[in-house]
Amino acid sequence: MKFKTVILAIETSCDETAIAVVECSGGMKKPTFKIRSNIVYSQIALHAGFGGVVPNLAKREHIKNLPTALERALKKAKIADPAQELDALAITTGPGLEPALWTGITFAQKLAEAWKLPVVSANHMEGHITAVLLSQNNTRVKKIRFPAIALLVSGGHTELVLIKNWLNYRIIGETLDDAAGEAFDKVARMLELGYPGGPILSRLARTGNHYAFSFPRPMIHSGNYDFSFSGLKTAVLYTLRDLKEKKIPFTKNDIAASFEDAVVDTLITKTERAARALGVHTVILGGGVAANKRLRSRLTATLKQNKLGISLFLPRVSLTTDNAAMIASSAYFHALRRDFVNWKKLRAHATLGL
Repeated sequence: MKFKTVILAIETSCDETAIAVVECSGGMKKPTFKIRSNIVYSQIALHAGFGGVVPNLAKREHIKNLPTALERALKKAKIADPAQELDALAITTGPGLEPALWTGITFAQKLAEAWKLPVVSANHMEGHITAVLLSQNNTRVKKIRFPAIALLVSGGHTELVLIKNWLNYRIIGETLDDAAGEAFDKVARMLELGYPGGPILSRLARTGNHYAFSFPRPMIHSGNYDFSFSGLKTAVLYTLRDLKEKKIPFTKNDIAASFEDAVVDTLITKTERAARALGVHTVILGGGVAANKRLRSRLTATLKQNKLGISLFLPRVSLTTDNAAMIASSAYFHALRRDFVNWKKLRAHATLGL
């Protein structure tokens, strides 16, 4: 690859239609990324009435939005001749909703054929890891020291990933049932907060008492790094039932704050324990729940207070949700190793792992 590699990435794993153009340089040791465009079309309003993402509706919207997103991304990035000015295409092939993934794949296949560009099959979760490399001002971020641990927290995943180097990942812990983001959404529905529930609950929690209710911290003392949030969700359900039956006054703010604190406690305890045991130099936070202010602040404080000599990398809040710039950043490392695929053989993998 050239010293500077310009990648156009496409992301349609769920309900955001996203296309980005990112200029990458520096190689494996000093990766630097300049976001030339990062277009995202949200479908929140479309799915709000259903209380969750409807795969076939998401597919329809992706098909409608992709051509416009491409036009906007190329124009903003000042790409006049994609076949000459781009070096590679990257497309998310999993994990995600299969109908949604296929829309992006089919679109990418047409571009690859027309522009004769090499294609990277990208992993959505790897994108959430490398999102921390995309700085606020398009300048190189502080170097990440390995080994590192990534805490990936979203609506569909809660994982602890040991990273020995870029492209060398091993999942050391994961949820056995509900993901943390999924639990946020389900508790939000219990509280009748609307859609999308998780972010609304987090905003409500800011004005609540985090110690009003003593909710459990599932598996916090287990001998492994796995998670479980099903029991916590059930505890909130029973608490709400008892409060209503006994006509005990309460505020949704306090329920939200106490629930949030239980989730954050669990995530941080497991992450810190793994970091100590494995002697890592860096902790990376990624995924949609990485936007949660309490998780960000408490994880920062915990690592600082314990003086472990561990650096913490937090993604820009605007890049915690699904976007194509993060897909381009992960694809760069694969492009450096010439890890390309035949565009005709691209396939959607709903449960693709790292």
